[in-house]
Amino acid sequence: MVMPCADRVRTGCVAMCTAAACCLTTNVAAQTPAPDLSQVLPAKPMQIIVANAAGGPADFIARVISPRLGEALRQNVIVDNRPSANGVVASEYAARSTPDGSIIAVGNSGTHAINYSLYKKPTYDPVRDFSAITEVVNGSLVLVAHPRVPANSVRELIAEAKKAPGKLNIAVAGATGEVAGNAFKQQAKIDLNNVPYKGGAPAVIAVISDESQLVLTNLSGVATQVEAGKLKILGVTGARRDPQLPNVPTFAENGLEGYEVEMWYGLFAPAKTPQKVVHALQREVAHIVNMPDIRERFVTGGYEVVASTPEQFAQRVKRDTDKYRKIILDSGMQQE
Repeated sequence: MVMPCADRVRTGCVAMCTAAACCLTTNVAAQTPAPDLSQVLPAKPMQIIVANAAGGPADFIARVISPRLGEALRQNVIVDNRPSANGVVASEYAARSTPDGSIIAVGNSGTHAINYSLYKKPTYDPVRDFSAITEVVNGSLVLVAHPRVPANSVRELIAEAKKAPGKLNIAVAGATGEVAGNAFKQQAKIDLNNVPYKGGAPAVIAVISDESQLVLTNLSGVATQVEAGKLKILGVTGARRDPQLPNVPTFAENGLEGYEVEMWYGLFAPAKTPQKVVHALQREVAHIVNMPDIRERFVTGGYEVVASTPEQFAQRVKRDTDKYRKIILDSGMQQE
């Protein structure tokens, strides 16, 4: 049966209007701005859990970000330092917190990639127990020595350590420093005594006082002391020289071919935190760390600003967990 002309016109109009409405709805949805952070977080002070003592690299990152987060939320953001061996206590606390975005943690390649394989019975899973928010920054470690150590490069240190095995102490603060140090000792075939400390700041103080003679840490934690002549830098652990230290060679340049350790820091929320909260936090933090004054503070401290998406960061965590597991098992570092 042929539809009358008027009916065909009406039907066509309905079809076009319906299509236009769908298109309009889609465009409006696409143009709807993401909710502000203050709209998706509970109305109570936010806590940023730091697994190290005040003054260390993780604490530095939290205290750079927290004031701007507080401005966005229009309420206080509290930096809560909970130092312990390899950051386990703070990471456990963060993992078991209420998943509403009010408690987040600064994690790093030690707490959220290395610890899972470092312990035979880990008390938290960096993938299953957390929602990755964003990798904030990354960078190489620097090998720092007390001025009395008779070496000015990694190559010279190896030679000195071979003359007197077990004479030098290396301060260990966190799992990444421990893995980096043990990998160094193993590849260089030298004997250094590991001395554990609860955070980067206490480890650096120990080297300044000559309680320990060496430490692998971030540039931000030692730059002032190096400038004052209280410490000296022997090398950097990355695949390439640090832009802030163009005259300091890498470990690989000092004869340890293939040696490379990079330290990253990022933000994590407990697992099951709503995705709208996770993505709102990522957007706000990415905005903050790309502000010129904030970016400059990180770059001066020896970091590269990343501000990755939650998905990209989750992939990095999984990739590095697998990478360090092989290093730890191959070197016999796993602990009870």
